[in-house]
Formats: sequence, structure tokens, C-alpha cells
Amino acid sequence: MSVAMILLPLFVQVGLTFALLFALGPMRFRAIREGQVGREAALDGDAFPPRCRQFANAFRNQFELPVLFYVLTALALFTRKADIVFVVLAWVFVASRIVHAFVHVTSNDVRLRFPAFLVGTVALLIMWVLFALAILLNV
Repeated sequence: MSVAMILLPLFVQVGLTFALLFALGPMRFRAIREGQVGREAALDGDAFPPRCRQFANAFRNQFELPVLFYVLTALALFTRKADIVFVVLAWVFVASRIVHAFVHVTSNDVRLRFPAFLVGTVALLIMWVLFALAILLNV
């Protein structure tokens, strides 16, 4: 398995994180410029309009489960335990995060968002279990 194949899903996940950040920044500046929020916004993100909060929540979500994905990818690469199953599951995880973020910043319908979250969580859990077994059983 090539390093590029292993890291490409990680790069896409990082790209998603930056895309959300680059969308959030101008929204917040616009809200401040238009007087929709005051100085309290520096201490309380809830002071921003709902649309800004949607993007902020989607951005913040990229520092929850994806952190476990980043760590696992680094460990799997370092220990040479990444195989085709790892890469496929990595893509499932990243695709689920893209869907989750898209729903989060559009309809924010939990009936759509939760299944995307669940798929990603299960994929990541399977990745961790397979990695742990590969390390512990030395396979």
C-alpha cells in the first residue's frame, strides 16, 4: 500500500476542515461588520447568527472524531499496518464526514446527519479494532 493511498483520505479530511474554516471566517466578519453581534461574540460564540453557528458547529465537529482518525492513520502508517481494508474504511469515514458537514451547514436535519455520523463512527471503530488486533496479534 503506497503512502499516497494511505494519506489521501486524511488530506481530504484536512481539506474539509479548512473549507469549513474558510467559509466560517467571512460569515463571522460579515455578522460583525453588519452589527449583528457585539463584542460579546469574542467570549460567546452563541452570540453569532444561527447560520454562523451552524458553520462553527460543523467546524468544531472536525476536531472530535477526526482526531482519532488522524492518530490512527499516523500509527498505521508508522507501523506499516495500513492495508486495502484500512484505506477503504478511511474513505468511508471521510465520505461520512463530508456528508455530515454538508447536512450540518444546509438543512441541519438530524434524521440525515445522524446516519452519516453513525456510519463514520462505525467505520472508525472497525479501523481501530482491526489495527489493535494487527498490533496485538502481530499480523
